[in-house]
Parts: sequence; C-alpha cells; structure tokens
Amino acid sequence: MTPDYKELEKQLSKTHKFGFTPKYKYEFRTQLSEKEFFAITNKVFDELEWDIVYIDEHSVEAKRKTKNLGITKYTESIIVLYNYGNISVKSESLGNELWDNGRNSKRVHLFIEVFKDIENNYNREELNQLEKEQEAKDNWDDYVVPTELPMPKATKKPTIVFAVVITVLTSVILAFALAKISLTGNYILILFEFIIGTALAFALKFGIKFGNYTNFIKLRTILIISILTVFLGNQIFQYNMILMENNFERISFFEFIKLRFEQGLTIKTLNVGGIGLVISWLFQLGFTFAFGYMHLTRYLINYTIDRIPREVIDFAYYSFLKGKNEQEVRKELTCMGWRDEQNQTEVFEALDGVHGNNEMNRTV
Repeated sequence: MTPDYKELEKQLSKTHKFGFTPKYKYEFRTQLSEKEFFAITNKVFDELEWDIVYIDEHSVEAKRKTKNLGITKYTESIIVLYNYGNISVKSESLGNELWDNGRNSKRVHLFIEVFKDIENNYNREELNQLEKEQEAKDNWDDYVVPTELPMPKATKKPTIVFAVVITVLTSVILAFALAKISLTGNYILILFEFIIGTALAFALKFGIKFGNYTNFIKLRTILIISILTVFLGNQIFQYNMILMENNFERISFFEFIKLRFEQGLTIKTLNVGGIGLVISWLFQLGFTFAFGYMHLTRYLINYTIDRIPREVIDFAYYSFLKGKNEQEVRKELTCMGWRDEQNQTEVFEALDGVHGNNEMNRTV
C-alpha cells in the first residue's frame, strides 16, 4: 500500500461493530458496467495489497493480511458484490475477536475511497477499453493454445488398500498412546483432538499417494471409522491397563464402561456425572472429525492438482471455457497425447481440485 493510502486510512472515521464475527457493510450505486467495475476493483485490491481469493461473475473476495513477528495472517475478508449497478462492500473479521475496534468499517471505506480515486483517472473511452481488456482476461483471449502437452505419467490403478492399512495401523498406535496419556490425567481437550485428527488425515495422505486413490466419500468413511477405532481402542487399552497395573479382579469390558459411567467425569473438583462424560466423548469425536476432515480435504485437493502438469490443467480449463463438453475435451486431450481414460479423468479431478482450493481459501 502506498504512503498516501496509508495516510488516508488513518484519517477515516470508525464505526465500531460487535459480534462473534464482527462485520461492516456499506452499499452504493455506480454507473459503471459490471466489467468496468470489476476491472477497477481488481486494481483497487492490487493497490491495497489485499489478496484476491475468489472471483465469480458477480462478486470478488479478497483478504487483508498483516505481518507481526515474522508471522503472516489474514485479519479481514472483504467481499464486493455487483447487482445491476448496486454495489455492496462487506468486511468481516477473521480472528476470534468480539469487537473489531472499527477496523471493518475502515477497510470498507478505504476500498470505496481508493475505488473512486482510480475511477476518476479514466475517461469514458478509457473505461470502454478497460472493459474490453477485462472481457479478454475473463475469456482467456490471450491464451496461446499449445501444440503439445507434457506427457502423462504411467497409469497407476487406484486402490483403497493402502489407505485402509495405513490408517488402521495409525489408529491402533494412537489409541494406545491416548490411553497411556489419559490414565496420567494429562489429557488436554481440543489439543489432543487436533493431534489425532491431523495424524489420521496425514496417514490417509500416504494412502492417497501410494494407492493413487481419490474417492472422497470412501476416504471420509475411512476417516470416520478410524476416529471411532481410536476412541474405542482408547477405552479398551485403558480397561486392560487398569486391570493389569492394579491387579483388579477381571471384569468384562462392558462392566468397566458401566462403572466409568456411574463414576462420571470429574473436572478439577466438580463431578459432572455420566451425562457430562458422554458429552465430553461426543465433543472429542466431533472435534477430531472436524480437524481430520479439514486436513483430509486439503491433502486430497493438493494431490489431485499436483499429479497433473499445470499446462494440462490450463488447456482443459480453456477448452471448457470455450463451451466444449466433457467428451469434446476428452477428444482434445487424446489429440494431445493424453489417450488413457483414467489420465483424462485425473485431469478433470484436478480441475475440481482447483475449484475446491479456491473455496477453501475463502474459509481459511
């Protein structure tokens, strides 16, 4: 951001907002066409050094980032929506704050002021030219169709075996480690769910890679089963450890669970009973799945994109952009040396991965 815009930002008045995710919204009208408006909007984001994370036909979203102590993080998400000349600009906090200290209103009005500043530098003829340039950009008119593409790697038949075996082994190891930690009383809620969910997703990452397996529905099912395996295995290992270490009379596992339920859960000096114990188990399962799901999705998206050369992804995207259907794109890929049906399907999965990556960038 230029010094002038930094100074302008300091001078803007604040409107304080409160909420679980504080946000501020402002609307105005413009005489610009949609193409002209978004062409200037892109320049605004570039001037303000806000990262564009999502674009569609009628809106664009960017995120403002800051760097403190060498750590870069996003602080606000700015969404600009065009609806027949009606413009909506919304800024929403991305942190855990309940009060934004007026920062969201500053982002919105800074965008509007910079937008007007850039708009005033264009006359009608220049705006028409800007619209044509934006249309050319959106339509990939400058894209040069290659005469050849990088050749595909040897076809690797997808198999779910690696994902199952690696995840089962990881689940058992995690269940044993978790049982040992739980018996010491050093269990930390959320932290251990994060570790377990991440570890299981990481195990699935290797299963995906070694097995070239990308069926998300089945991978998600494996994740759920593995989480349940860790949870149940943790209880079974605790059951056996307690009986062995204390030389207690042998009881059945179900009697052990019944006793645990009767004793309830004690948090410091407060016993929240059996219901509290069950609720804590549900929280553990829920948090573990949330963390595991998030990492699994990211790993799968990265894998589907990384295994296909960027030139091939761009070529397929350009073909779809020009109105060709799936069969026509498959023929185009065949002419370029990508004859195997599985290789072609992997190209389409890469395109889905690019879209999914864009969607995830909006939520991170």
